[in-house]
Amino acid sequence: MLVLVGARNPALGEAAAERLRGEGVDARYVQVDLTEPATITAAAADIESQEGRLDILVNNAGVSTPGDGSPGVASLEAVRRTFDTNFLGSLAVTQAMLPLLKRSASGRIVNVSSGLRSLTQIGDPTSEFAAFRFIGYASNAALNMLTVQLAAELKDSGIKVNSADPGYTATDLNGHRGRQTIPEGAAAAIRLALLPDDGPTGGFFSAGHPQP
Repeated sequence: MLVLVGARNPALGEAAAERLRGEGVDARYVQVDLTEPATITAAAADIESQEGRLDILVNNAGVSTPGDGSPGVASLEAVRRTFDTNFLGSLAVTQAMLPLLKRSASGRIVNVSSGLRSLTQIGDPTSEFAAFRFIGYASNAALNMLTVQLAAELKDSGIKVNSADPGYTATDLNGHRGRQTIPEGAAAAIRLALLPDDGPTGGFFSAGHPQP
C-alpha cells in the first residue's frame, strides 16, 4: 500500500513521509494547502498522473484559531478561518478527489471530526463536553453533515463515507495535553479507512463504538 502524505509545509510533509519509509511503509509527500485552491487541484492532478486512482481519503486537517470562543463573543474572523480549513477546505479536497475515488474498487472517505462536535453530546448538560464553547468548532459538526449527505449521494458507488472521533489525543493542536497517544487517536480513522464492503456508511464512530 502506498501512503500519500498531504501537508501544506513541504519540510514537515517530507519528514513525515521519510519517517514512514523508515518504518517500511511506501510513502510520498503531496503538497496541499486547504486554504489555497490551486494546490488542491494540483494534488489531484499529481495523484491522477502517478497513481491513476485513490482508494482512501482521510480528511484530517484542522486548526484552532485564537479568538474563537462562545457564540456571543467569538471573533468572526477566527470563526471564518476555522471553517475555511476544517470544513470548506475538506469539502474542496473531497470534491477534487472524488473522480479518483470512483476509480477504486472499494473507495473510503474518513472525515476526522471530534466528540466535541456531536450535537447530542454538546447539548447534554451532564456530558464532559458540555462546558466547551468554541463556536468555530461547529465546523466539525458541518463536517459530520458532509459525511451524512455524501454517504447518501454515493450509496450506490461502493464508496463508504464516515466520520471518526479520535478522542483527546496529544498533538500540536492542543499543546500535547491529550490523554491518548497518536497511534491510539488514529485507531478510529484506520478502522474506518479499512472497512469491508459490508461495513457501515454515513456514521460517526470512535475506535470502539458509534457516537451520537
